Amino acid sequence: MNQNFLLQWMKQKQVIIPALLIEHYSKLGLNEQEFAGIIHVQAFIEQGEPFPTPDRLSERMSLTTAECAKLMGGLVKKGFLSLDKHWDNEGILFEFYSLEPLYEKLCTFLQSKEIEGQEKREEETAGNLYQVFEKEFCRPLSPIEAETLSMWIDQDQHSSELIIGALREAVISGKLNFRYIDRILFEWKRNGVKTVAQARAHGEKFRAHQKPKKTEKERVRADAYPSFNWLEK
Repeated sequence: MNQNFLLQWMKQKQVIIPALLIEHYSKLGLNEQEFAGIIHVQAFIEQGEPFPTPDRLSERMSLTTAECAKLMGGLVKKGFLSLDKHWDNEGILFEFYSLEPLYEKLCTFLQSKEIEGQEKREEETAGNLYQVFEKEFCRPLSPIEAETLSMWIDQDQHSSELIIGALREAVISGKLNFRYIDRILFEWKRNGVKTVAQARAHGEKFRAHQKPKKTEKERVRADAYPSFNWLEK
């Protein structure tokens, strides 16, 4: 290869296409021909020609001028391109293509994917919690219990870790029922408890004011996890 030609080639500007667009363009509703048109428009813009005519596009694509005009019109109509205008200081009107609508669509799509992923993770978390509760209760949850568990997650915004912590507290206290667990979660939320570590510290602080003193056996059990009668608080 001629060295001068190689040097000239290396000096050429690169057209930057986001990897996320390459990965998801078909999911946005673009076919291969439309995507190729987008790439060419991007290249023209980066080369300082923001409004390539159908003739100019046809020079680079395997499409006629009429087909290029139809392609650009379709991209504008579908909301992937916008044809904007501005006047310079001398009052001359200029038209130019903008790819901003395309990237707005891509951002919206990625946000929806993230929301879907979050919802899926929440469903999986809820499913795991149901299994943990049913294992401790040694039976399927009733419809009311299942609804209560959903409320702890969706409405009260308790973390899975904290809900399981409250369940363990109820097990240790020998009061395995949803009313008692709900009371624990209520007290923790009222006192700003958001983690199991904070729950343990809160329980130890509360126990420090309890009388009479616990026996050694009770103290060992209490140290394993904060335990006291939340319903009598």
